Amino acid sequence: MPVPKRKRSRARRDSRFANKFIKVKAIATCSNCNEATSSHQVCASCGYYKGRKVMTTKKDRVTKRKDALTARQATSKSAQGTPSENPE
Repeated sequence: MPVPKRKRSRARRDSRFANKFIKVKAIATCSNCNEATSSHQVCASCGYYKGRKVMTTKKDRVTKRKDALTARQATSKSAQGTPSENPE
């Protein structure tokens, strides 16, 4: 089994770990809503990337559910309203 011939000096050992530090991430602004986002990432608040909508956000899903609910309620009211309008 191979064994090192000489002890590795502290300078060589420590220089190996000298570049292992946390780098500051670049912060960009969204072109659609001007929110702070990470560069090359989809905006979490509006779902846009490079000027195109690529992701549905929670706000989009909530409004879609609300529209569907009101449409269902309108159709159920109209279905219930037709027989009662007939006086026979």
